Amino acid sequence: MIRNVIGSILALIGATAAVWSPFRVWYDGRHGSDYRIQDLFGGITSNDGGLFTSVLLPMAFAALLTLIGLLLRSRLLVALAGVVVLGFTVLWMVRQGQAAGSLTAGGDGDGLGLGVALAFGGGVLLLLAAALMSGRRALRRRREEPYDEEPPGHVPAAADDWGPYGRDPNGPGPYQGEGRYDARPGDEEEPTRHSRFRRH
Repeated sequence: MIRNVIGSILALIGATAAVWSPFRVWYDGRHGSDYRIQDLFGGITSNDGGLFTSVLLPMAFAALLTLIGLLLRSRLLVALAGVVVLGFTVLWMVRQGQAAGSLTAGGDGDGLGLGVALAFGGGVLLLLAAALMSGRRALRRRREEPYDEEPPGHVPAAADDWGPYGRDPNGPGPYQGEGRYDARPGDEEEPTRHSRFRRH
């Protein structure tokens, strides 16, 4: 239970960071939302794309996978969301490195910016959340495990007529009482010879 809660919190933080990353600077003062999806496969250009045709699209898709995975308690979906975020981030870095000749990290707006760090951090948090979550199988297994000890005060049905030291000798036997068939109707014990002498 605690692992699921911690994993869910980390997953939400990672998904938020991934969606927020395109609105921050990725490289050389250019925001992630300015990079088109097709540029990741055909090469980085200076053309700006629309908001929902930019790097934001895979990040939003990863966030959607995260929400579905948390609702279904699926570690696989949360891990898949982390792979999507990290995969597109690495792909962008490869294309950007090819276009710029090399990648640099600078604090004055030149080189890699905060958006790349947020995307990387979000992807790592999603993978970590998937590793921490126990998932649905573990929860189902705990629910199906039988109790090793019976609840206190419970007496098995077969032992209702047993006392603390065994069966009550004065209690009825298994075939005594109404409907017994161990004695025939009309059969009575005849007095023994010794009992006759005692009566006289």
